[in-house]
Amino acid sequence: MAAARKLQMYALSPTGKHSASVIFLHGSGDTGQGLRAWVQDVAVPDLAFNHIRVIYPTAPARPYTPMRGSLSTVWFDRYKISRDCQEHLESIDTMCTTLRSVIQDEVNAGIPKHRIVIGGFSMGGAMALHLVCRYHPDIAGVFALSSFLNKDSVAFQAVEERFRAGLPLPELFQCHGTSDDLVLHQWGEDTSVLLKKAGMNTTFHSLPGLHHQLSQPEMEMLRSWILKRLPPTTSS
Repeated sequence: MAAARKLQMYALSPTGKHSASVIFLHGSGDTGQGLRAWVQDVAVPDLAFNHIRVIYPTAPARPYTPMRGSLSTVWFDRYKISRDCQEHLESIDTMCTTLRSVIQDEVNAGIPKHRIVIGGFSMGGAMALHLVCRYHPDIAGVFALSSFLNKDSVAFQAVEERFRAGLPLPELFQCHGTSDDLVLHQWGEDTSVLLKKAGMNTTFHSLPGLHHQLSQPEMEMLRSWILKRLPPTTSS
């Protein structure tokens, strides 16, 4: 496997003592700073916390097959944008290795993994699901906004194997707009159903009228969910 590359980061520091962290992955073609600006534009109150550091990494530019090989800031490659095709596991696993360093940086800063939440928008949500379900199931939770996994994703198998072994699994929070492409919304809902069937505790919210985008109601629900997973400590 290729050596992990250092990612560009945009981070929002807590206003008080840092005791938990959120890693929020952008969608295809975006950047961490772009996602942060989008969140700031739609989230009232802002997705900022007294005790939680929110980290927005940027994916390195790579050739992206659905764009005929043009460079794009994507977390992994796809053979095509379809729920039914094979996953591009080589690029997914390489990025899981790269993102492991982001998690480790937080651990090195004194944040235990059970005080870390990872999630993302669109492709970022799919990347978060691979990262958490297959490699870091000991974190506090995972969220996926307007996201889906391929029908035969290896992430489903990883969750099922862990569940059958009696090992704990993180909670999943999902949102998807009903005015997004109807096929994408169904794929997102199917992902939630399949992960729940495999043994994961999942919550799926359909948001009426929402396209493939972030929204204030969605950010309010996400903020509340994050605070439930990462409440302030007595020293925060």
